[in-house]
Amino acid sequence: MAQTQPPQGKIHLKTSFRSTQTIESIYTGGKVCISHDEKYLITTVGEDIDVLDIETGKKVWRLKGDTEIITTFAITEDGKYLVSASKSLQLKTWDLTTGTLVRSTKAHDAPIIVMAIDPTSTLVATGSADSTIKVWDIAKGFCTHNFKGHGGVISAVLFHPDRTKWWLCSGADDCTVRVWDLQTRKQLAVLESHVSVVRGLAVSNSGNTLISGSRDKVVNLWDLRTMKLLTTYPIYETIETVGILQKGKIARIGDQRELTADDEVFYTAGDSGMIKIFDLKSGQLVAQQQEEEGSKAGVSDVLYITGSQQLVSITSDQNILFFDLEKKGLKRYKQVVGYNDEIIDVVYLGEEESHLAVAANSEQIRVFNLKRFECDLVYGHTDIVICLDRNSDGTLLASGAKDNTAKVWTVDIEQEDPDLRYQCIGTCVGHTEAIGAVALTRRTDGLLLTGSQDRTIKCWDLSTADLEEPDDKHRFKSHYTIQAHDKDINAIAIAPNDKIFATGSQDKLAKIWNLQEGTLMGTCKGHKRGVWSVQFSPVDQCLATSSGDRTIKLWSLNDFSCLRTFEGHTNSILKVDFLTSGLQLVSCGSDGLVKLWTIRTNECVATLDNHTEKIWALAVRKDESTVVTGGADSMINLWEDFTEQEYAERKQAQADQVLKEQELSNYLQRRDWKNAITLALSLEQPFRLLQLFNQIMRERPEGDVSITGLEAVDKVLRDLSLEQVAKLLGYVRDWNTHAKNMRPAQTILYAILRDRKVSDVEAVPGIKDLLDGLAPYSQRHFQRIEQLAVRSYIVDYTVQAMDLMTLVGGLDKLGLDAETTANGTGGGGGDDGSESDDDEEGEKESETTNQLRRQHEQLALERLAAYKASREMVVSASAQANAMPRMVAVVADDDEDLDGEFEGEEGDVEMADAEAVEEGEEATSGDADDSDAEEEDEEEDDDNDEDEDEDEDDSE
Repeated sequence: MAQTQPPQGKIHLKTSFRSTQTIESIYTGGKVCISHDEKYLITTVGEDIDVLDIETGKKVWRLKGDTEIITTFAITEDGKYLVSASKSLQLKTWDLTTGTLVRSTKAHDAPIIVMAIDPTSTLVATGSADSTIKVWDIAKGFCTHNFKGHGGVISAVLFHPDRTKWWLCSGADDCTVRVWDLQTRKQLAVLESHVSVVRGLAVSNSGNTLISGSRDKVVNLWDLRTMKLLTTYPIYETIETVGILQKGKIARIGDQRELTADDEVFYTAGDSGMIKIFDLKSGQLVAQQQEEEGSKAGVSDVLYITGSQQLVSITSDQNILFFDLEKKGLKRYKQVVGYNDEIIDVVYLGEEESHLAVAANSEQIRVFNLKRFECDLVYGHTDIVICLDRNSDGTLLASGAKDNTAKVWTVDIEQEDPDLRYQCIGTCVGHTEAIGAVALTRRTDGLLLTGSQDRTIKCWDLSTADLEEPDDKHRFKSHYTIQAHDKDINAIAIAPNDKIFATGSQDKLAKIWNLQEGTLMGTCKGHKRGVWSVQFSPVDQCLATSSGDRTIKLWSLNDFSCLRTFEGHTNSILKVDFLTSGLQLVSCGSDGLVKLWTIRTNECVATLDNHTEKIWALAVRKDESTVVTGGADSMINLWEDFTEQEYAERKQAQADQVLKEQELSNYLQRRDWKNAITLALSLEQPFRLLQLFNQIMRERPEGDVSITGLEAVDKVLRDLSLEQVAKLLGYVRDWNTHAKNMRPAQTILYAILRDRKVSDVEAVPGIKDLLDGLAPYSQRHFQRIEQLAVRSYIVDYTVQAMDLMTLVGGLDKLGLDAETTANGTGGGGGDDGSESDDDEEGEKESETTNQLRRQHEQLALERLAAYKASREMVVSASAQANAMPRMVAVVADDDEDLDGEFEGEEGDVEMADAEAVEEGEEATSGDADDSDAEEEDEEEDDDNDEDEDEDEDDSE
């Protein structure tokens, strides 16, 4: 029985990793939508649109664009269609159930800026930069209305929510709001009051009030019955969106004001980055979003999810924030990061390592939940975060940034309040330049090491921090400061025993230091370029370093000598770490590759490729089951160890192979050709198949009329699937290249193609390449058979001429004997009685001569018939070859000229054949001339022998 896992009891080297999860950019700016059933989050990613599962974040569809940036899109309420527009001026309709494009139409003369779909999911309105508004039928794709009247770019469109009123409202940067009647195709009103571009429109629950928000920092309320301005509410911020909340659905907004059934509220958002809710009647502020500490981004749009009564804020820094109005009020409970810049560093967090802290070329630390589709932003630094490290249990996080400071954070991932999950307990201030490396001690939480571009290393005492009541203003004190290197310090690593630490710098050196005293213990010299990473072995007294010289070196901690050098990357190696209890190394570099090394053999056993840019970050889980990498392509890959699974799969495949081999042998033994052919195809054994077909053709029963030799085999070949036909044709193509395998190859080809239509053959995968390989050699085999047929005529002619010569010679001999006998009898004289006896004897001799002549004629005719029969067999073989499917030659007409090698070989064959034919004709011609000369001599000697002349004419 196959083993399901490697033998236990010893450490097994890892050989295979696969990318099982990726964290990449899902939103690069623009429009965001959530389906009405709250299943899908739909975002804009450059020129494409991503449809994501809102719970898991898995990509359901990617709707490919047309190389132009998506400007806007909208989805129908039934969730069936998505309509998108891009700068290419195309209006596209997508089927969300299949992720396919339904139609594409040129809509406007300028890009579409805004879009809205009516409550019935039948019409879509598009507002363009050409100052026009068009209404389209979604199902059939034709334009139903074209409204003109605005004097600028259309900035907002909205269908009236009442299905009995076919009205369309629009706003533009001409500061006006217009109302259109779809039934009469006329403009109902022009509402003028704003002094800046109108960015948002909403209709009250009663349907009688229109709310318009503008960048002039006010909200106007319009009476749709009289088309008059009711009131104006100042908001004191530039408004980017406005909307109305459902009446009577929300009893309380968090811990703030209670709402009665008659209260009607609306929300606004803008450059302040906060959502605000106002009373529609009084204009008073009802609730306000809690300010995100450290956030400087504004809000570009707000989505209202009516089913779960949530507000989703889309920020200008490509983050998506979720607010539950009833439970949490306007406090964020979930966040999705839409765009990651370059990934600079990553570390695992939490006791179960279920979260991943990421430094992504920004001043915030991003903490991704690897099990759920959400991310927390940790604010605190004022410049880009460069490096991260954690303690042994993942409850402390240290960060270094370009603001010349390092911070230490407590981690409590089980905390429900996002603001309490990550709290700063103190700051390390003292470096004069950016901090490029940080390291926390492993056994205790007492010390922090920082390395900076100011070429110094500082050791900080963390014991003064208050973990119960964290204070982000607390400042740690340093134990010592070391002028460690002559250039920037790139990496710091602390040994597992917390006694020594190592540093790597751009000065090409790696140095070993005493942790408690800060004294230099040794220097590792050997790299030709800067050292990017250092790492201690978890079990051995050695240190691994990676450098810009494209090498990894292993150093002894006893004498600081180089033990091994690993080469294989084609560019700088930026990170290195140990795996498999110190028996293996994993590295990543600027070539975008992750490599797995075995230390004992000095070999690279695996190369992982799923990045398109340099890889800056590398982290390994404690159980070494997963390796995380992040790079300049804004992508994070989680590589899972599949060594055991592949081992089990390989053992199972070997066991299955043995069983199938035995099964195939049993089929061949029982002469079960049908199952034998099918199984041989599945096992990919072309030689066994060739032997099988040869055996079937050799054992063809007498009187059999099948193609291959057995009708059952013909049926099997007729019933093959397209994939099996493609595989078998590939084998036939290979067999056809050898003359000795020409007969089975052409026979199987004929059997495959005879009963199939051309359309069926065209559907075979890779048929063009297969025919291109079959055509030249098939033509060569046909030419050989035709030349063999021609040569058979020469043999026939030669044999016939030889028979004629033999017959003529025998008759001449008989004629001479008869004449001699007659002359001898006449010279002797005699009486009448003797003459009568002579006549009787002459008649007997004449009968004997005629009998011999007839026997010779019959023998010649039999020989001639035999040779004619052999010639007919050759001609029949040639005709059968010509009757084989010429489809191959016809399809490959464009390839009539063979390659140079084939032309030379074929030319030699043809020239040799031509010479042989000429020599045969000359020899035959010479023999014929000699025969004619002998016949003329004999005729001169025997002019009186008329019978012999007649017989000779008959024989001719």
